Amino acid sequence: MTLAPPPPRTAAPTAAPVAVPPAGSAGPGRADAEGVWEAPEHYSLAATWFPLQRGDGDPTFAPHPGGFWAAFATPEGPVSLLATHRRAPGGPTVVTVRAWGEGAASAVAAAPAMLGLADDWSAFDEEAFLAGLPRLVRESRRRHPGFRLPATGRMVEALVPTILEQKVTTLEARRAYRYLVRRYGTPAPGAGRIAPAGLMVAPDARAWLGVPSWEWHRAGVGPQRSDTVMRALRSAAGIERLAARTASEASAALQAIPGIGVWTAAEVTQRTHADPDSISVGDYHLAHFVGYALTGERTDDAGMVRLLEPWRGHRQRIVRLLGLSGVRAPRYGARITIQDHRRH
Repeated sequence: MTLAPPPPRTAAPTAAPVAVPPAGSAGPGRADAEGVWEAPEHYSLAATWFPLQRGDGDPTFAPHPGGFWAAFATPEGPVSLLATHRRAPGGPTVVTVRAWGEGAASAVAAAPAMLGLADDWSAFDEEAFLAGLPRLVRESRRRHPGFRLPATGRMVEALVPTILEQKVTTLEARRAYRYLVRRYGTPAPGAGRIAPAGLMVAPDARAWLGVPSWEWHRAGVGPQRSDTVMRALRSAAGIERLAARTASEASAALQAIPGIGVWTAAEVTQRTHADPDSISVGDYHLAHFVGYALTGERTDDAGMVRLLEPWRGHRQRIVRLLGLSGVRAPRYGARITIQDHRRH
């Protein structure tokens, strides 16, 4: 059911949440933990959380008027989290987070980073820096001032679906992820009562390691990708500790695992660390798109890196703003054929 938000209360974006009682202390129908923050003007939760959702059918997210539901695991347990934002009449934009489940308190404490409220654009928005950007990027920034980079800090949660996206179409990867989450995940706290029915918490490392070979096959995940998941998650505790390291250190550590390269590491740290500079070298479409958006001509990975070099430190911001610009590169050649080996 939909719960009315409390009266707005504000705090600095990096401050501790307001009024966070211990998990389980609230009565029926009330959130176990709650926080309210002041957000940047024109803040957009949809644009900020877009990279976190694995497509519209991602069972760990659900839409809500004014925001989104998200379900995930914390060290203290699973949580259903409802994030909404609105601009108070004549006042600031406020983001309200309400959470249910054993992990509610820790989820609310970590919410500012996940909401992108800790993402600092001040250096990017300096007049001198903006003046050196391509017109398309400046215009996209003007039209999307509320976009932020989210940092979940949840390494395994980001790593597994990214591995599933290696060297296959987005459609294939998301179909596999939906199948496996629904089969091996767990219902979100309060799903069907407080949270939407069907909202799921993705499998934890132990559950992923327990997926048998035939289920990977049914999901359309080949041995190369499933073996990489298994190999990585045998060191799941160490992988989770990478959240406390810098993005570059986490990226290097991930790439030490066989089967994880620069593309996978970048896709992970973009989500877990709000890494403003990592770019997904090796992506099938990205270099072509960046080249076309900036020069009108397609390019390769090396060309993309050269084009973005003047803005090192903010290259991921540039790429995301190009994606929000509305420009689309033309497609050439036949579409990739989706191979379905599940009957073989």
